[in-house]
Amino acid sequence: MPPKGAGGARSPEKSIGRRRKLIHVTFHLMMEKKRYYYILIITERPVGRENPAALHPLLWSPAARPCLVPPCSPRGRNRMPNPKETTSSDCSDAQTTDCSSRKPREHEETLDMKKHGDIPKLCPPNIPSSNSPQIHSISELMVTANEVSKMTIAHEIVVNHDFKLQEVNLSPNSLESRVKETVHKAFWDNLKEQLSKVPPDYSHTIKLLQEIKETLLSLLLPRQTRLKSQIEEALDIELIKQEAEHGALDIPNLTTYILGTMAMLCAPIRDEEIQSLRIMADPVHLLREIFRVLNLMKMDMANFTIQSLRPHLLEHSVQYERKKFQELLNKLPGNLDYTTDWLRRAVTEVSNSDLLPSSSTSGTKGPPVSTCPMSTGKVSFIHSPTAVLNQAYMDLLDWEPGREQYPETMLMDKARLHALQVEVNQLVIIASVLLVSSNICGNELFSSPGCGNRLKRVIKALLEGLPDIRSENVLVDISNQIHMEVNTTLHQLGYPALSTDKAASLKGQLRSLGDKDNAVRVLIEQRIQTFLRHCLYPGGQNAKNLLQGLTPIQEELLEIGQRFGSLIHHNRQVFGPYYSEILKKLLLPVGKSETGKVSS
Repeated sequence: MPPKGAGGARSPEKSIGRRRKLIHVTFHLMMEKKRYYYILIITERPVGRENPAALHPLLWSPAARPCLVPPCSPRGRNRMPNPKETTSSDCSDAQTTDCSSRKPREHEETLDMKKHGDIPKLCPPNIPSSNSPQIHSISELMVTANEVSKMTIAHEIVVNHDFKLQEVNLSPNSLESRVKETVHKAFWDNLKEQLSKVPPDYSHTIKLLQEIKETLLSLLLPRQTRLKSQIEEALDIELIKQEAEHGALDIPNLTTYILGTMAMLCAPIRDEEIQSLRIMADPVHLLREIFRVLNLMKMDMANFTIQSLRPHLLEHSVQYERKKFQELLNKLPGNLDYTTDWLRRAVTEVSNSDLLPSSSTSGTKGPPVSTCPMSTGKVSFIHSPTAVLNQAYMDLLDWEPGREQYPETMLMDKARLHALQVEVNQLVIIASVLLVSSNICGNELFSSPGCGNRLKRVIKALLEGLPDIRSENVLVDISNQIHMEVNTTLHQLGYPALSTDKAASLKGQLRSLGDKDNAVRVLIEQRIQTFLRHCLYPGGQNAKNLLQGLTPIQEELLEIGQRFGSLIHHNRQVFGPYYSEILKKLLLPVGKSETGKVSS
């Protein structure tokens, strides 16, 4: 509720409309211990000086004005907004375009994509204007949240081959854990009190048996019709109610049948847990444990279904994700602003770079830039959309932690890309440390069996879990440990330890790797980025593309390149049409973006 006005004066909110609220919606995709949680937060605030740009970009465009939700009057009719209270035009729905009439182009466009390896030129997407905000009710927002959640789960199943549902283990001291424990304890204590009465009160027990019956039926496969009939007959709720009314309800007999059915339906990993339930005598504790194991069985069935459907999802995921994303844009227009800014920065970086796509040192196999005469008579370079898009993808691996304007088309992969960024930064330090150590200590030391791998393990252990791997303290620890390991290895090989000057030089050069402009670190970063650019093309994840100095991290770099390339390939397939439309406006000269084609 809005705060009341001071003294006896009416608050500004009340003078505008007593119930009028501004709906704030935020979505959060969280990952904890390889489990993903999708959270919808809806809050109502009085109309005031809210900042719409603070909302999630997928649900609120920073260019759009706030849309007010008219409250319901006591008679059930919507109270119309006062024209004096708004200065903009009414919200309007985004128009959708039918793409089916353009299907004959798909074959030609697919061949063009295979030929050039460029952005797929599919049906141009309908990108609604950011100047047409809409009114959304809570129910509409909940439906939208559900659709986004479905799209996120489908995307997770496709890109994460290890994705599966897992039991949530809450921290014992967390608020959620304490609330859950308190509520559950109150419920089961109440059930125990009801069963202790004379005669017993079976009202809640019957409801629990009904839930157990429904859960068992949900675990059946379509062909298990006979078992379905047996469950419906054994757990006939009407018959159970009659037995309870006459004091003839046999709880132990019912739980024995339930446990037997669970043993038939469960995965082998649950056999031991079900066997332990058979020796429980307390009916309340037994029912509580039955529900716990049934929840695990439902999770097992869901994971089995995910595994079974994964091939089908892989086949249709691109069309499904693009369709859901387009539906989201139609409901919430103007939500590619961050994506446009992201691509605009990439255009600027490519334009300002001396490493053009046609350069042999750029590490980019894209087509050369073309030229186009401008109206002024000057020649303007038009960069390949592939080169610009690849530069944009590479920028995601160097994303500043505090920068929140993440492209909307990459939000579902933000956590994965951040994890890749952390791993790449670690590999930069590892390769730089090994290169400096090799130059100072000599090849005789590093050519000894296992020396390089041992030093690499030491560096990895020191970098594990650290938020800032470039901090001075981290590099001090690494330099000291490397010095000790080098002297130990030299002693084992029968060589004298490093001299004082060499030891000081080794430690000094290793600690200087924290400097942003350190020549060795910059060189390693450039070579790793060059390799990862190759990974954006089919067959680019090849050891032959590794440059000198990256051999010690070859295995890790190939694995990262495979993950990065696969992730970007899927994103390019899904959102290629959107990128193509945006890049047409950014790359082509003024007046030709409507009729011209993106260079491929």
